[in-house]
Amino acid sequence: MSRAALAPSSFLFVAAKPGGGRKMGMAQARSERALAETLRQDRMVLLRTWKLPGWATAAKELSLKDHAEMNEQLTQLLSRGVPLVEALEVTASVISSANKPRVERMRELVASGSSFADACRQVGSFDAVTIAVYKASERTGDLAGAAEQLARDARRRVRLAEKAKSLMIYPIIVLVITLAAASALLTIVVPMIGAALREAQLDLPIYTEVVVGMGDFLRSNILMVGAVAVVLVVLIVLGREVIKQWLTRVLRRAPMFKGLVLAQEQARFFSVMAAMSRAAIPLADALGTASGAIGHPVLRKDLERLRQNLIEGGVFRSLVEKVEALPLATRKLLIAADQAGDLETAFDSLARDMADDVDRKTERALAALEPLLIVFMFVIVGSLLLAIMTPMLTLSGNAM
Repeated sequence: MSRAALAPSSFLFVAAKPGGGRKMGMAQARSERALAETLRQDRMVLLRTWKLPGWATAAKELSLKDHAEMNEQLTQLLSRGVPLVEALEVTASVISSANKPRVERMRELVASGSSFADACRQVGSFDAVTIAVYKASERTGDLAGAAEQLARDARRRVRLAEKAKSLMIYPIIVLVITLAAASALLTIVVPMIGAALREAQLDLPIYTEVVVGMGDFLRSNILMVGAVAVVLVVLIVLGREVIKQWLTRVLRRAPMFKGLVLAQEQARFFSVMAAMSRAAIPLADALGTASGAIGHPVLRKDLERLRQNLIEGGVFRSLVEKVEALPLATRKLLIAADQAGDLETAFDSLARDMADDVDRKTERALAALEPLLIVFMFVIVGSLLLAIMTPMLTLSGNAM
């Protein structure tokens, strides 16, 4: 059966509520019958459905939070001897409703004889790292341990994502407030004061003429400007992934943020290596998968070279010393761990340390960013105020 056939579809539905009345909504399910069963569990009766077209039914990816919840449930249940099929049944009841059909499908595939790793691959929403860890852990019989490591990794990634969001939200809020204040000045205040200044027949500075002309244009074409603004917002939403990639490339080169971005990538790399080492995946294979999970070009290039040299017969402790993208202290720790035969513990420890380093670097970046944003806000709003206050001060001086 193809993966497309296994993936849930999106339906627009109308259902009768238990207390009377009707509910319209959108949900994902493999079929109308599966959707009716899901609604029945919520004590609703499916009345009518419309299957949405493929371009509108992009399946919602399993979030990091759902990954963590799923793996934590599997850890608790499997470590106590609960069969995998029953563990997945319990997991489906605690995961978000949008992803419940996926976990139920995984349970069905496992019950029919598929391995857990194959079920994850068929259902989708699991990256190559996760599938590789599950596959290796099934060979070693330690699926509970692998799930525990993946849950820890997901929680760390959630923390990193939250830090990244908090770093971006503050500038966005300041930018929105600045644009809103500038727009109000240009469309309301500037045209009114400009009209008064023209009546006074003052010789306005060129900058003031430009600002007043801009305000008059915006006020006269407010509907067109609003439509353009809506189109820009829609384009930003549609192209957010491209914008995100562009912004990431810029941050990797920005003096204030490049250390933070590198620390985030290193934290991700060591988390993946810890999970794969726990699953007894060979070091070269683990490096191949883990290097593909990071986006920093310099770090990825160094790690791919390390893997290639390792495959060709090199010794890890000698090769890792040449990975200059990693801090010297990190390289020395890995060399000592390799000599002691305990790389798994070293990877896990480094993942924690790098996550803490991301916290510190984020706080420093926010502390440095705050005054810069205040200056930016002052330049935008202050320049508009200066354009209209200068001729008013001149008029006041002439009156005296």
